[in-house]
Amino acid sequence: MIFPLENLVKFNGNVYEISVAASRRAYQMSMIKDPLIDENDGKVVSLAAKQLFNKDVQYRIEKQ
Repeated sequence: MIFPLENLVKFNGNVYEISVAASRRAYQMSMIKDPLIDENDGKVVSLAAKQLFNKDVQYRIEKQ
């Protein structure tokens, strides 16, 4: 699977936020060695982005 570029183009929110969320989600998945990574040919960032765009995983911004 490639990065879901169509979803990114259609995204109405802050692109920087979704990019950071995808990066953090990809890091989480690689640290726990999620079996979905192998099913996606090792492409962690595209898998994380797909999860965010499909709302399988949600993110929020924490205020400090």
